[in-house]
Amino acid sequence: MKRYRPHLFVAITLAIVLLGGWHGGLRHDLADLRFTLQSRQPSGDIVVVAIDAPSIDQIGVWPWPRTLHAELIRQLQKAGVRDIALDVDFSTPSDSLSDRNFAEALERAGGSVVLPSFQQPRTDRTNLHVNRPLQQFAEHSWPALVNVEVAPDGLVRRYPFGEKLDGTFVPSMATILAGQYAEKRAPFLIDYSIRAAGIPKVSFVDVLRGDEATLRKLSGKKVIVGGTALELGDRFSVPNGAILSGPVLQALAAESLLQNRVLQWTSDAVTAAGLMLLAVTMLITWRRLSAGRRVALLVATALALETVALALQAAFPFILDTSLFHIACIVYVAAIALDEINIRALLGKVAENRFQRVAMSLGDGLICTDSKYVITDWNPGATAIFGYPPEVMIGRPFDEICARELPSATSAFSIDNIARLPSGSVIEFDGRRSNGEVFPVEASFSRWQGADGYQFGAILRDISVRRREAAKIQYLAEHDTLTGLINRHTLLTRLAGMIAKARVESHEVALLVVGLEGFQQINQMLGHASGDLVLRAISERLTARIPESGIVARLNGDEFAIAARLADIGSSIKNYAEQIGASFHAPLLAGNRDHRVRVSIGAAVFPDGGGTADELLSNSHMALSRAQATQRGGHVLFEDSIRRDLETRLTLEAELAAAVNRDEFELFYQPQLHLADGRLIGAEALIRWHHPIRGLIAPAGFMPVVNTSPISERIAKWVLNTACAKAAAWERSGHTIRIGVNLSPSMFNSGDLADTVQQALASSGLSPTNLELEVTEDILLHDEKGALDTFLTIQKLGVRIVFDDFGTGFASLSYLKKFPLDGLKIDQSFVFGLLANPDDAAIVSSTIGLSRQLGLSVIAEGIEDRATADLLVKMGCEEGQGYFFGRPVPASEFEARFLRDPIAAEVA
Repeated sequence: MKRYRPHLFVAITLAIVLLGGWHGGLRHDLADLRFTLQSRQPSGDIVVVAIDAPSIDQIGVWPWPRTLHAELIRQLQKAGVRDIALDVDFSTPSDSLSDRNFAEALERAGGSVVLPSFQQPRTDRTNLHVNRPLQQFAEHSWPALVNVEVAPDGLVRRYPFGEKLDGTFVPSMATILAGQYAEKRAPFLIDYSIRAAGIPKVSFVDVLRGDEATLRKLSGKKVIVGGTALELGDRFSVPNGAILSGPVLQALAAESLLQNRVLQWTSDAVTAAGLMLLAVTMLITWRRLSAGRRVALLVATALALETVALALQAAFPFILDTSLFHIACIVYVAAIALDEINIRALLGKVAENRFQRVAMSLGDGLICTDSKYVITDWNPGATAIFGYPPEVMIGRPFDEICARELPSATSAFSIDNIARLPSGSVIEFDGRRSNGEVFPVEASFSRWQGADGYQFGAILRDISVRRREAAKIQYLAEHDTLTGLINRHTLLTRLAGMIAKARVESHEVALLVVGLEGFQQINQMLGHASGDLVLRAISERLTARIPESGIVARLNGDEFAIAARLADIGSSIKNYAEQIGASFHAPLLAGNRDHRVRVSIGAAVFPDGGGTADELLSNSHMALSRAQATQRGGHVLFEDSIRRDLETRLTLEAELAAAVNRDEFELFYQPQLHLADGRLIGAEALIRWHHPIRGLIAPAGFMPVVNTSPISERIAKWVLNTACAKAAAWERSGHTIRIGVNLSPSMFNSGDLADTVQQALASSGLSPTNLELEVTEDILLHDEKGALDTFLTIQKLGVRIVFDDFGTGFASLSYLKKFPLDGLKIDQSFVFGLLANPDDAAIVSSTIGLSRQLGLSVIAEGIEDRATADLLVKMGCEEGQGYFFGRPVPASEFEARFLRDPIAAEVA
């Protein structure tokens, strides 16, 4: 039994180590050591476009608008890159213009862009949430997983080929770039012998501004775009003490794939065979060789094995697991030493030497004291932090490095306080350098029982930079970077505090939301730099108008907010809003230019105008919307009626959306006749709504809401297609009449009106000359040039364009000159008073005469009696419509009354 005792000791130790998984750390350390002994250069095919500190500083804002990423993609395409991977989160919407710009850039890239998906814990910490790119981005890009596995020791070693997200396999970003992704392949070990420092990097801002030298470096490369700046926090700890940014880590994983370095551990069978061979060798030599020779044999075997492992790891994509073999060698040495050396003394010396090595190699400061707090150890890190050499500080009290007695200190810390704290406590205090400078220190204290009583140790860090960065990050999180005002989040926090105090003290709190009128025109005409100057000047003017206890915040691009106690304003909220508005009557000096800026104001007062900060801000916004809709440049105080109106509108919008899906709309048709002989020449298509409760609703009851809602374009296209289909059916049955369709603003805003009209004609088979589109002035005001181009395209199809409601706008005559119109409709407000009002008669007569000179057809609306029709004929008006000839009726009734025979439209 004594003969086999060392070997049993080794076997039991290995079993304990194996069951406890304690060999894992050694296994990783050995593999990491081999990485440091090898050096592989990157292929150069992967280039990192770094969102670095210079890029953030030069652009000046964070987070960046997605227009910058769109421009980056264009520049990369210009440089001729092969693939583009963006390690940037695109899972949440930004402003619609930036998102549309970015989506267009992705579409132009033709599917060569990879966007990240990743999992993160939900707020309940029990489930994972999958963050994916927005749908409009995902349609034109490749999805890629960017999650990496962090080992229990906090290091990233393994990299997955992909993972199933919601049942769908998503490959990892590096595997897509390398073109080697597969669903069933196991994660691999990244080859850290490939030097991360050798991976080519270029700055985001250099690519963005199109630097030619930078773009040449990217030609034919695959690109990963991501944050490398320290303040972005996208960093990972990797073996051998290195810290890599997210995009560099992805690039390193891609390089491992490209260089066929998909590393895997050797199997357990190889390890077992090596251990058995070692055990047989020790059994044979245990009594044949002296202790020294056995130790030498074990050391030589271990070194030889490591040499082989190093060579194999360098030549082939696998890592030989030698951890258990080395542990077995160590345990065998221990077994030999049990009889040959003084273990206690040796272990003590080893521990002391190891402590000294660790202490001297630490980058942090390490200070040890005896039971009286006199310094006994002082490492180079402590010298770097405090400036004192070891020979000066050893033997002196620990408190000499504390600044508790200086006026500039903010902490009264003394090491005496440590006795009352548990071992391992981490505290912050003010330290003092050798030059007298006071700075913040973070210290982790421990104590242990020594031969002469308790002894103490402290690991110290200089946290000056961390404090400054934390303060900067907090400022950026709470303030608007352009104006220096607090942002929306901070406003809500402070407003909540004001409301809580107001509840206790029973006073009122006023909140005013100030919206700029026409600010977009300043940006468009003068540029965003001038717009920024205007915003700063506005913030200064608003700040000058608030009481001492008030606060000013910037909510978004052209909205600001003022919050103050009503008692501190010195007047009523109405008067104060008028004063704010009046303060902008004077020109606003921004740079070297005066600007005229007009503001609208919405206000709400706690408690009547809202019981919480969110409610107060929401109600102020509603009041601002009312002010901008009814009296631009004025002010509105929130009332419950405003919310009721909004709720009514929202209810109507919901009912309209349901009505579209339930096919509750119908087109009615009103006849248009030739006034001289009563011939039917056309019909105007007018929409009606069959409400399930309110019955038939005319357009005035719902179209104002439709025209400003998301379903407007859908309903407008339905009207156009339905009217064309019905007119085409009449045309095929021998009744060739003109059909009039009113255009909506949404059809112009969509930008594809001409295509929509062409498709409606093609699908219905209607002759283009039998379609008449009626346009109103409010549509033309939005984009005159775009409207002109669209009209010209439509007229080339043969479709007529008529100016509706003529005479009611501000620039009707100028539009007759600007736009290629075929006719105009005299508004019924003039026709109603034609017989009794000489002014109306003069206007109608002049309009008819003007139209004849311009070669335009004229149709009069609102004819309700024979006398009016006869007078219009005398004035030279050829066409008319109104209740006298027929009210708008369903298609079936229209056909029965007016299409039975060619003379059926004549009025008896």
